[in-house]
Amino acid sequence: MAASSPAPQGSFVVDLAELSVADLATVGGKAANLGELIRAGFDVPPGFCVTTAAYRRAVRGSAVESGTITDAAAARAAVLEAPFPYEVARAVREAYDRLAPRAGAVAVRSSATAEDLPGASFAGQQDTYLDVAGVDDVLDAVHRCWASLWTDRAVAYRAAQGIEGAGVALAVVVQRMVDAESAGVLFTADPVTGRRRQAVLDAARGLGEAVVSGSVDPDHFVVDTATGRILDRRPGGEADQPASVTDAQVRALAALGDRVERAFGSPQDIEWAIDGDGHAWLTQSRPVTTLFPVPVRDAPRPATDTRVYFCVSLAQGLHRPITPMGIAAFRVIGSGFLDLIGRRPARIVDGPGAFAIGGERIFVDATPVVRSAVGREIFPRALDVMEARSAVVLRGLFDDPRFTVLPRSRRRFARGFLHLAARIRLPLLLGQAFFSPAAAQRRVQRLAAEVRARDIAGGDIPTRVDGVVDLLLRTMPLAPRSLPGAVVGFGMLGLAARLLRGSTQPGDLQTVLRSVPDNVTTQMDLELWDVAVRARRDAESAAALRTRDAEDLADAYLAGALPAVLQRAMANFLARYGHRAVAEIDLGMPRWAEDPTHLFGVLTGYLRLDTDAATPAQHFAAGARDAEAMIDTLVHRARERSRLRAAAAGFCLRRARALVGMREMPKFLMIIAMRRARAELVAIGVELAAAGRVADPADVFFLDFDETNRAAAGTDMRATVRERRERYDTELRRRHVPRMLLSDGTEPEAVGAASDQPGALRGTPASAGIVTAPARVILDPVGAHLEPGEILVAPSTDPGWTPLFLTAGGLVMEMGGANSHGAVVAREYGIPAVVGVARATETITTGVDVTVDGASGVVTVPLLSAGS
Repeated sequence: MAASSPAPQGSFVVDLAELSVADLATVGGKAANLGELIRAGFDVPPGFCVTTAAYRRAVRGSAVESGTITDAAAARAAVLEAPFPYEVARAVREAYDRLAPRAGAVAVRSSATAEDLPGASFAGQQDTYLDVAGVDDVLDAVHRCWASLWTDRAVAYRAAQGIEGAGVALAVVVQRMVDAESAGVLFTADPVTGRRRQAVLDAARGLGEAVVSGSVDPDHFVVDTATGRILDRRPGGEADQPASVTDAQVRALAALGDRVERAFGSPQDIEWAIDGDGHAWLTQSRPVTTLFPVPVRDAPRPATDTRVYFCVSLAQGLHRPITPMGIAAFRVIGSGFLDLIGRRPARIVDGPGAFAIGGERIFVDATPVVRSAVGREIFPRALDVMEARSAVVLRGLFDDPRFTVLPRSRRRFARGFLHLAARIRLPLLLGQAFFSPAAAQRRVQRLAAEVRARDIAGGDIPTRVDGVVDLLLRTMPLAPRSLPGAVVGFGMLGLAARLLRGSTQPGDLQTVLRSVPDNVTTQMDLELWDVAVRARRDAESAAALRTRDAEDLADAYLAGALPAVLQRAMANFLARYGHRAVAEIDLGMPRWAEDPTHLFGVLTGYLRLDTDAATPAQHFAAGARDAEAMIDTLVHRARERSRLRAAAAGFCLRRARALVGMREMPKFLMIIAMRRARAELVAIGVELAAAGRVADPADVFFLDFDETNRAAAGTDMRATVRERRERYDTELRRRHVPRMLLSDGTEPEAVGAASDQPGALRGTPASAGIVTAPARVILDPVGAHLEPGEILVAPSTDPGWTPLFLTAGGLVMEMGGANSHGAVVAREYGIPAVVGVARATETITTGVDVTVDGASGVVTVPLLSAGS
């Protein structure tokens, strides 16, 4: 929409027709949006806005003036007890008199400065009063609207959105009531499935407030906006009553909503009313803030070509958004992969054209996989192991006619695979792993040493940026060279499963994979536990962990001021694992060597474990014994059918144990390189901050490589960084990230049917065993508090989470498959685990007793069953 001049500052009352988004700070989101609707030519009932200046005048000198009061009830009382300012009352009376001769009753509606925004709608958080007649009643309603800024629900919502109370004020809209024959709500995109240009309309006779509040059963319609076709209709109310709107009105409202969406540039939540003459009025429009942004593909495709986007960052265990520099690093790594299959892009920093960014997360266009016969055979099977729920969702798309298999897809895949196999000498590596797991392990360790030895040449900033790009590009080919051992291991496990078909019980093969050797993540966790053991034996170190907070301990470590035993133990640990971090695949995240706060929080939790309880090292050793015993048991069962079968099964199972631990190595190698790359970028950030091109050295991670070079050349990037940090912080609060998203906004998983078993959440079995314990929902492990024995419920996990597993009683994860890293580590520590549980962090609440059955893949929540 066109920019406009803001309303005069200090005005107590402004006509709605004079408002625009430029007036947000003085009239709030609702009033500003109504002004924009009027400016765009839409029919809006006339009215005026009592501005935030009036609210601030009313609360001047009261306890809420600063906005820091914490007791919501006391704040409301303070507002209501404050006298209504005379000058504000006079302005309202004059505006009402101008409106009243034709107005009759009016609606008095709250309009907060933190309301109806693109990032937070605040729908229903403040009060609305309808059918208000007479200026005295209007003044009273305005006063009560001011007080509603401090309802319990509004205060809680602001806190959840990270909005400080000190800066919030309330305006009030006074608007002529529509004598409505019917009214309701229109979403210009489906709020459940996310489908864009699919209008969802709820309607009822009379005022729309009944629909908004949920006090009536409305008529429900779904409309394809592009064609006007009504896709679904469900009548509300009594069965013998006609619908509150005609089909023609439904189509007209959908078309009207489409025009509003185009005017605002995003899907809208619209309130509307149709008067006795059949004329439609808009009484509100605000952004639909719950929709996940449709990923934007680097190489655009026609809008008519529906694409399937797969969330790579979520599949890697990263629920949080990725910094711009982290995304830039992924582009370079993606270019390295394309080079391996003979499709090197023209500009390395551009990355694969199939990359797409949505909600500051990385997606990849998986449409070619879905439209490929080979892709349909291989990719879902890989997901069965690594991210099982995504495999189910992906297979659900195979019958969609938009994703029909294309001819010659096998030939294109074969060319890329053969090129990759030749570049990394795949047959040789597979053979080495099969015949000598020890030799394969030694080769992988040599690759790690090679990455550690790589450095970046000095010079000016552009030269060093090129060095960072080159380091990431040259390391990428080493990652797939470390993978064949694990591939052979999982292949052996699959072959053993076939040989043992009919001889295994649920959980048997999971037991075989307990406490496998050569898993760098497990080794890291056990070494961190050893730090806790050493600290516990030293009185001074133990006291420090028990009495000081994690941030203080981290600062003391970096200053070299911890008790000697703890300082030395942490230094040795970080010398080996300081390149790791929570969300470590994001180049923008500090490594543990830079900020070990998380580790000290974990160590403090370890010391709370009962000294008589079995240690993680003992659990690990017991797991290895259980695995060997299970192999003997399975071989014995197979021998009853055939000695040859038994020998083959035993060989396969032992090869699997010897090799699958190497599955973590490709990522481990990339993380080693990322630490060196990050260190160089931190130094560059210091220089850019000193030159005034960014405000803080860490701001370099909110630029990409090209932008860093522009900053070095003299461009001031502070405004760009500020805007990106705001968007990043908003995305940090997002609870739900889709596994897959179509380019029309549809989330395929949201379209599927829910479980029909009350209280049961189904996922993928990951680690056998049954445990009932209180749940602890954790969205970010940094600073998280997990009591020993609690069940960890998380959206996803990467290796930075796994130290928490040592004291967890069980694991429930929204992402992952039977062989994702979270599942592997859970098995190795012998804790029951179920992964791939959709919306677990939203369904389960902290403190509720849940039962995790790791063999069947079922999580039972008794309170959920009782409330269903």
